[in-house]
Amino acid sequence: MSDQPTPSPLDNAPDDIKLAVDLIYLLESNEVDPKVALSAINMVKADLEKKVGEAK
Repeated sequence: MSDQPTPSPLDNAPDDIKLAVDLIYLLESNEVDPKVALSAINMVKADLEKKVGEAK
């Protein structure tokens, strides 16, 4: 028998999918209210869009 863990379908997923799954897990495991989470995500999105715009 192998001591290797069973590979996850996420192992070969793109980084943005992996991050999205991690964020969903974090929000759900901490029982963050979906409305609060969405508001916070919108703030983060605006900040990231600003940073991406400045990098151009």
